[in-house]
Amino acid sequence: MAQVVPLQAVPAQQIRTVLDNQVVDLLIHQLRYGLYINVTVNFVLEIGAVVCQNRNRIIRSRYLNENVGFAGDFIFNDLQGASDPDYTGLGTRYQLLYLSADDLAELGFDA
Repeated sequence: MAQVVPLQAVPAQQIRTVLDNQVVDLLIHQLRYGLYINVTVNFVLEIGAVVCQNRNRIIRSRYLNENVGFAGDFIFNDLQGASDPDYTGLGTRYQLLYLSADDLAELGFDA
């Protein structure tokens, strides 16, 4: 089952966590045209400046997962509709979910 990554309703934040034995740093920041995320895995930038959209995978690419060896992906989930996330609703309306390789396989995605 997907794991919720706790967020605060602030325009910029950095989170360090361990997910499936991987050190993951997330930099989330609001710009004029949307919310963006950088994902660093084991101190190597996996993907940067990706726009955050409702229920759209952040990493999305098997190549990127294999390049750094990251297991899993992230999605934002709007609990009150289908809007793309905005910092004002982080942690309440908008959840950031970590999907493990098993979660992705269950959903029919390549890990």
